[in-house]
Amino acid sequence: MKFPQLDKNPDAPSRANAWACLTTNLVMPGAGSLMGGRRVGFFQLALTFVALAMTVLFGLRFIVWTLQNWSRLQDPVGDPLDTLLELWLAVRWALAGMGLFVAAVMWALTTSLSIMSRAKKHQP
Repeated sequence: MKFPQLDKNPDAPSRANAWACLTTNLVMPGAGSLMGGRRVGFFQLALTFVALAMTVLFGLRFIVWTLQNWSRLQDPVGDPLDTLLELWLAVRWALAGMGLFVAAVMWALTTSLSIMSRAKKHQP
């Protein structure tokens, strides 16, 4: 299988290859950009892996925290604002990881649309 040279491929991708890049970027942001010959795919993949690692690690930490504090979280007598603040402090990094993943998907989507437009311009 021949891979395109990154950023040096003078030929426009076919429409089928451009669609393959788009769908791959929706599944794993950055991989489709690399398939389309874009160096920016390396950074998109790195951002994706960082986001996934943050979400998993801090998400597991949040689950453990929730299980440890379950009875206190369900206390009807406690102050709901204090509980909400503690909940926010426990979940914020997992949500930040999810936000980074959304940012990686959006970045990869814009790259995919650029690849798609290049394929349409050079179509016979």
